[in-house]
Amino acid sequence: MTGPTSPANAPGTSEDAPPRTAAPPTEAPADTHAEAPDQTSPPAGTSLSPTPRQLWTRTRGIALALVVILAAGIAIAAVRSGAQHGRLDPRSADAYGSRAVAELLDDRGVSTRVVTTTEEARSAAGPDTTLLVADPDVLTEGQQSRLHAATEGSGGRTVLVAPNTLSVSTLAPGVTADSARSLDSTLSPGCSLPAARRAGTADVGGIRYETLAPAADSCYSSDGLPSLLRLPATAASGDTKGDTVVLGAPDILYNDRLDEHGNASLALQLLGSRPHLVWYLPSLADDAVDDSADESFFDLIPSGWLWGTLQLAVAAALAALWRARRLGPLVPEKLPVAIRASEAVEGRARLYRKADARDRAAAALRSATRTRLAPLVGVPTARAHSPEALLPALTSRLRTPGRDPHPLLFGPPPGDDAGLIALADQLDALESEVRSS
Repeated sequence: MTGPTSPANAPGTSEDAPPRTAAPPTEAPADTHAEAPDQTSPPAGTSLSPTPRQLWTRTRGIALALVVILAAGIAIAAVRSGAQHGRLDPRSADAYGSRAVAELLDDRGVSTRVVTTTEEARSAAGPDTTLLVADPDVLTEGQQSRLHAATEGSGGRTVLVAPNTLSVSTLAPGVTADSARSLDSTLSPGCSLPAARRAGTADVGGIRYETLAPAADSCYSSDGLPSLLRLPATAASGDTKGDTVVLGAPDILYNDRLDEHGNASLALQLLGSRPHLVWYLPSLADDAVDDSADESFFDLIPSGWLWGTLQLAVAAALAALWRARRLGPLVPEKLPVAIRASEAVEGRARLYRKADARDRAAAALRSATRTRLAPLVGVPTARAHSPEALLPALTSRLRTPGRDPHPLLFGPPPGDDAGLIALADQLDALESEVRSS
């Protein structure tokens, strides 16, 4: 027969003490006699870890999304690398290369030399040289300043291919790039520049520019803004010393567009005015590292990565808020396996012992004893915890006349572990006495 005795490993008991029934797991626990071990529960060695199939079911959506993103990135990189391979390179015969215009210039006695560093481009600048900068926007501010200082008074021609806001104001002072591009790629000259008039319509529609220079030739306008500018460089004496040509689009230099409209004529006139053509293709081997010596780590990070990091941080914050939107009271859930009543009782007892919660353990023992004594003495279970209802009926069943069970069933909590053990023994003895009477 089990009673409300002290649990094994209860507060103050030793590991070698005889096993006793543990304290009930709740404040008003049910009789442990009624809760037999579940014969259908899985064995104790059953693993609760998710199976590979469950893991795959939970993660397949994320895995599929990652595969799609990776495949899209590879496809885009392949398309871009294939389409832009050798772009504006006078040695490339691809669609976006410029070998055709270089060969036509060679037939007319104009030599073409390819350079890949700013210093090579600066040293090649001269009155008999045309310097073409294929991608001005990739140059750093220091490179742009040094290049402009070398070409400003050289007496030669500088051709800037599609410079945007990042470079045009430094390489062509007084010129600004408009934020809106031309909607038409093929435009008419609309100016008095001889090269443009002879070429006629050409595919120069792209970036549009604004300038206040009175001597500038503004050609191929779209909505009042030109896509080609020629800016003469004037010395202090008034003599013209070279010029700078700002070209809004590179289409007239591409191999597959050279034979359309007046593209070939315009390209040959702009690049063939001097006997030597220096074709500057900025590369990773350029001296950009010289400009970054005094820059901080964050200055070396492209702006796109900084914005991307900020967007990821915002997305992570929103995801955290989304996942935390259901904060509230805990929701009880069914256990995945059945727990034996004795195991639950022993576990609760160990928690009480670890926390020195003698008051909680004593209250649980007394509550369980009162619940079991009430039907034995004819008191409804609902009134088992009322001293006025339980004590008179219980006193009449005791063997010792005048004995007061109130301190035992409703008294204060014990002050130490020994008192808790004594309380459990006394409750057990009381219940045994009532059952045997």
